Amino acid sequence: MTKLRTLIVEDSEIDCDILVRELRKGGYDVTFERVDSAKALSAALVLGAWDIVFSDYSMPGFSGVACLKIIRERGLDVPFIFVSGTIGEEMAVEAMKLGANDYVMKGNTARLLPAVRRELLDAELRRQHDAIQQRIRQLEKFEAIGRLAGGIAHDFNNVIGAVSGWAELGLGEASPSSATARYFERIREQSRRAAGLTRQLLAYARKQKLEPRNIELNQLVTETITLLRRVIGEHIEVKLELSAEAPIIRADPTQIEQVLMNLCLNSRDAMANGGELTIKTGMMQLGPEYCKIHSDLEPGTYIQLSVSDTGTGMDSATVEHIFEPFFTTKDTGEGTGLGLPTALGIVKQHNGMIDVETQPTKGTTFKVLLPAIAGTADPKRVADKSAVRGGSETILLVEDNDGMRHMMHEVLEALGYKVIAAHDGREAINQFRLHKSRISLAVLDMVMPGMSGPAVYAHLSETVPDLPVVFCSGYSEHSLPSVSPESARFALLQKPFDCKVLARKIRELLDTPLPTNCRS
Repeated sequence: MTKLRTLIVEDSEIDCDILVRELRKGGYDVTFERVDSAKALSAALVLGAWDIVFSDYSMPGFSGVACLKIIRERGLDVPFIFVSGTIGEEMAVEAMKLGANDYVMKGNTARLLPAVRRELLDAELRRQHDAIQQRIRQLEKFEAIGRLAGGIAHDFNNVIGAVSGWAELGLGEASPSSATARYFERIREQSRRAAGLTRQLLAYARKQKLEPRNIELNQLVTETITLLRRVIGEHIEVKLELSAEAPIIRADPTQIEQVLMNLCLNSRDAMANGGELTIKTGMMQLGPEYCKIHSDLEPGTYIQLSVSDTGTGMDSATVEHIFEPFFTTKDTGEGTGLGLPTALGIVKQHNGMIDVETQPTKGTTFKVLLPAIAGTADPKRVADKSAVRGGSETILLVEDNDGMRHMMHEVLEALGYKVIAAHDGREAINQFRLHKSRISLAVLDMVMPGMSGPAVYAHLSETVPDLPVVFCSGYSEHSLPSVSPESARFALLQKPFDCKVLARKIRELLDTPLPTNCRS
């Protein structure tokens, strides 16, 4: 039976009972409340959420029209049907103008159930339409903010990269136990914190460079929560309810860990006096109807990762803003307002979705949906801790940001390389024409005014198709040039990067032998 929460505005208990009996005969599991005054109606609207309202037209001390006005003035789009023995055609037309959905004469049971079915269906269609429109507005807002955030992060990454690089150079020159070394170390540490903020902005803007792998979500959850337990605190009980199906997703494990950490820490902050934190995983099959409302999803099999807390919860006005960068309900200095926006950006970049269920004082549940895949998990990668090696080759360095260019120039020369620097694409092409016989590798900024890094590479590769190239990008909105792997050796580094990472990547490319068909 279909559950039906019914509000009946009627002064006659007998007529109310007749109406409820007819609804139950029609296959509805009815829970109802009868009211017959404005005061009782207002209380019922506050305390309950109703699927449909039936109202008599004329009652002692109260009228159906007054009832309808109260409901519509509160912005409630609940189906409203007059059931009356006195309403005439003119009154019925006037009632429809005021916002009633239909009217049925008392005793005309043949019209009652069809009217109810029609109005409930229309109400559901309106809810779906409103949900779709709301999601479209949210997506447009997030897209606009994302473009702004991505542009800001791109510019900041150049500055942060230069500061971090100079700090590393300073540390290399300073005596390890000196005050100067401590100062450089603190500069480097602060630049890393700043880089973390720009990474969150890029994640929100969905412009992070991803390194996707097949990962077993249950294992990732278990390992992440083990690390988080101390941060969450002993006053919060952590429960894991993980799917027995060992779900596999194609994702960047570091980014998914970030999502889980952000959601768990958000829940922790909502339970200052203690509570329960529950993390669940499970499989879901999404059909076309669900994806019609959530248009950023495709039908198929998904893994649901949910994080639930018993904390303070949120009202609807707060929920409207929680995924906006820098929005926070915490006191000044206690949060950046980037945790949930970062999680949203990462999930969307993985073709997934985040939903939230919450009420004030009743806790919050975040539900993350990610596409499931068949297969097994990839083995874990081991971090490269090998010593940094330099060389004597000549490198073409192209970077429009002066700070980054000067810093990388110093780093490469300190490693023994000869450097030919250019501040834009045109100068790079001219320098390459003059020194192409000497140049062994190019380091190209991806985004530059006038001519982009890929456009410069296209010119260089016409003359030397096997030239190794390291592309550097403030964000990964642009992909690497589309070329055959047999004719090129290249890598992409996302700013700000550690100078050791740049050095290792250059050495790796220079030491990679040319394919046989590329050798002269």
